[in-house]
Amino acid sequence: MSNFSKVSVTADARVELHDKLSLTGAEISINRLPAGGSVPFVHAHKQNEEIYGILEGKGKAVIDGENVQLTAGDWVRIAPAAKRQFFAAEEEGISYICIQVKENSLEGYTMDDAIAVNE
Repeated sequence: MSNFSKVSVTADARVELHDKLSLTGAEISINRLPAGGSVPFVHAHKQNEEIYGILEGKGKAVIDGENVQLTAGDWVRIAPAAKRQFFAAEEEGISYICIQVKENSLEGYTMDDAIAVNE
């Protein structure tokens, strides 16, 4: 078995990468809302924080009742208990990536988790 997975993402409204890439430590989804569209429900999580990266367009997130304006290049971290819902702007759609990981599970990162390999 190979030490990597690769997949091409289609232009669907939502693509979840957990199964497609055999992810073991995170869930990642690519999401697209058309102009005036929204996620049709408010949600929170039991254990997982979410990190949202806005790829294109603009819109807003309503997080615990607060309107948070979003535009391409913005990144937002949301704690598990926060209630959230996403909306595209009336005049423009929005595309974003959502990375979901267990809160407080990161033990090493960047150079702390790297191992130099001499080939």
